[in-house]
Amino acid sequence: MRLIKKRVVLHFPGFEPLDGVAHRARYERSARQSSAVWGYSLEIGTPDAGSDPLRFEVTTSGAAPGAGGAAPGAAEMAPGAGPIPAKWQTKSRIYMVDHDMFVRRLRSGNTLSQIVAGFRSCAQIMLEGGMRGYFRHAWRFGLFFVFPFLLTALAIALTAQIAVAPYSLGLSPWHMLWSGPLALCFFIFAFLPFSERFHTLHLFADWAMAVALGRMHRADFNDWLEERASAVRKALDEEADEYVISSHSMGSSVAAHVIGILLEREPEIFKGKRVVFASLGSAILQCALLSSASLLRARVGLIARCREISWLDVQCLTDSINFYKVPVVAVCGHADAPPAKMLLIRVKQMLTREHYRKIRKDQLRVHRQYVLGPDLQAPFDFTLMTSGPLTASVFADPEQDRLPA
Repeated sequence: MRLIKKRVVLHFPGFEPLDGVAHRARYERSARQSSAVWGYSLEIGTPDAGSDPLRFEVTTSGAAPGAGGAAPGAAEMAPGAGPIPAKWQTKSRIYMVDHDMFVRRLRSGNTLSQIVAGFRSCAQIMLEGGMRGYFRHAWRFGLFFVFPFLLTALAIALTAQIAVAPYSLGLSPWHMLWSGPLALCFFIFAFLPFSERFHTLHLFADWAMAVALGRMHRADFNDWLEERASAVRKALDEEADEYVISSHSMGSSVAAHVIGILLEREPEIFKGKRVVFASLGSAILQCALLSSASLLRARVGLIARCREISWLDVQCLTDSINFYKVPVVAVCGHADAPPAKMLLIRVKQMLTREHYRKIRKDQLRVHRQYVLGPDLQAPFDFTLMTSGPLTASVFADPEQDRLPA
């Protein structure tokens, strides 16, 4: 197997209140965990000044047994490959194509405006058939959709019940002078802090962005996608052995739009390149199942039909915030196109028993594990996929659990 010496990585993070600097810091923490687990050397450079999207370099290197003291088994065979050379080094230039500006913009209003915007997005998704599609293809994702809205609706109903309690009890309407403020205090000082345990308002903003990426009706989003496409186009001009376009959660819809824009402009843009599109815990269908998302579905088809792109869709059974075992390309209306290769991973294989037990009930934390560092050697490792010596497509091999140590 030809090892990767130079790689360009374009990473599209999920919907989190983190800018490129924060995402780079997370990447560094995760990469150091990975290097400790697998026993390779790691160097992470500082961000390039003024880079947009934020850009930095990662160098990984290692040695086989007898050539530097790597762990036993380092000379094992990769699927269909020869032995790993005695010494190897891989340089990866990573671009963090984050959308933090929209996260902040969607969370910038007061609490009331955020709640109203959230329920407006909920109504739009229901009217466009999104909720029906969620429950049809991945019922757990459907529950993920309805939960924050049901929780908030219940709190609003309870608040209203407290406010009108004097009337219900047959008391004088003057008693509402105390029941009204009491109801307001319940909502502000009891429900809102409780709801933050479930990131309710953040999820409201997430659905607002899903509508924007589906409908494509907001000029600010559309212009930003065009700008990101131009920035990514420049990154693709760099010489490299491999180009990895990785995306997590909502970032997969952003990535699909950006790659689709490039393919619309230049159908031969990836000709002669080795390109892997890795969608991790993808939420493309979160947006694409809206009836108005015809442009996103069309761009999914362009990606699937591009011969130079190997699409790897990484999914996890215990992650309720992804479309487990759902063929994203076919569901987007392209049953005749090559499907994305599914890689089914298990978070419990990546973490110690104690660590997994600690996070398993926090679905958002489980959902983030795709891009976080491991406790144990496992068939999937985000750092190795984006900075390791083997091509990222090796993770799609049916025998990927035989990755060389």
